[in-house]
Amino acid sequence: MKLEGNDWIYSKKVKEHFIKPKNFLKNQKEIKDFNGHGSVGNIKCGDLMEMWIKVKNNKIINVKWKTFGCASAIASTSMLSEMLLEKGGMQLEKALKITGKDIMDRLGGLPAIKIHCSVLGDQALRAAIYDYAQKNKRTELSVEKPIEEEHH
Repeated sequence: MKLEGNDWIYSKKVKEHFIKPKNFLKNQKEIKDFNGHGSVGNIKCGDLMEMWIKVKNNKIINVKWKTFGCASAIASTSMLSEMLLEKGGMQLEKALKITGKDIMDRLGGLPAIKIHCSVLGDQALRAAIYDYAQKNKRTELSVEKPIEEEHH
């Protein structure tokens, strides 16, 4: 089946973030001084998300990510990365409150069958914040250890 340009089922915002993802990790050297890393998903299922954060003064001041995932996972994580870096960076506590719905709203929605893909980015973010909190003995951050689970 050949899709024509008007057959795209995603919003313009999703298409923009899928075709030109923001803050995507292009080179491992980009993350040498980052201080939090999270990885979620399962490569056997085809969905794996990794995220790196740089935290300074309790704010996420830089973020990079990479994924093996679909257009929805790519666009959602690209949008999440932009949300985290707006206004000079987001406080860790505020970042922990971001939901998949917040990301989808900013994207103008996702097809129902793809909504589960939007959570990979925020799960990877929570895993990266958990990693940062563990490395820096930040016990006041209410972030739970990421659950290793099968993602289908």
